[in-house]
Amino acid sequence: MLREKGLGKIWIWIVFTGFALFLLSTNPGSDLSWNPAEQFIIEVTAPFQKLMKQVVGSVEKVWTDYFYLVGLRDENRGLKQDLDTLKSENSRFKELLATHERLRKLLQFKQIIRNSVVAAQVIGLDPSGWFKSIIVDKGTLAGVKTDMPVVNASGVVGRVISVSPDFSKILLVVDQNSAVDCLLQRSRDRGILKGLSTDVCNLEYLVKTADAAVGDQVITSGLGGVFPKGLPVGKILDIDENPGMLFKEIKVRPAVDFSTLEEVMIILNVDKTNRKEKVSIP
Repeated sequence: MLREKGLGKIWIWIVFTGFALFLLSTNPGSDLSWNPAEQFIIEVTAPFQKLMKQVVGSVEKVWTDYFYLVGLRDENRGLKQDLDTLKSENSRFKELLATHERLRKLLQFKQIIRNSVVAAQVIGLDPSGWFKSIIVDKGTLAGVKTDMPVVNASGVVGRVISVSPDFSKILLVVDQNSAVDCLLQRSRDRGILKGLSTDVCNLEYLVKTADAAVGDQVITSGLGGVFPKGLPVGKILDIDENPGMLFKEIKVRPAVDFSTLEEVMIILNVDKTNRKEKVSIP
């Protein structure tokens, strides 16, 4: 009931305002100034007109802002999608750039080695978990055979121990079953590198009189019929000389970072009759 009375009052004000405006607009006199009656009508109706204008303006502003925000939301969504696309393309570009850099280094290393090589992609680890080894996507169809040396741009990776037509298994030098005959590049003292972990190897059978120092480069000796001479194996990390031991205990950090290994080169035709020929490593 109160609501109906309120609506009735509003309609009365609307009718009154409309009637007043009609009177003002139909003034036949030529005098532009307001007479007392017109002044009274203006004083009564002007606040109501002002209020109506403010209400209409507010509603119009809210309506306009709503559509503006809807458009802005759509535009923001589109910009976010464009940003996600650019991030994805940038990530792919960085990956291509990193791959190109690795392949460039492999190509430079290939030019140093005087043997034929085949490039291979690392596709997995040894599923048995008993050995530190990797699986690559080249096999007998590419000329790969067992005991062929495997390297990358940093140095010695390992040797081939199993092959199939399309895949090969590589035993890494950090495996405990691996043994590589090596030289200290500076002093030419010999030892046998054996695997210990993914970060460290042992250089064994290096006599106490050998001239060895932390930071010395360890290279392949060319003996053993697997690796050509002069390939980087690692650098001496630590030297321990126990009084009761015949040999130095030497830890070597491998030249290859096995945690980021993605591409390798398999040396195909190692000349075992001339395996002592030195490979010049810059």
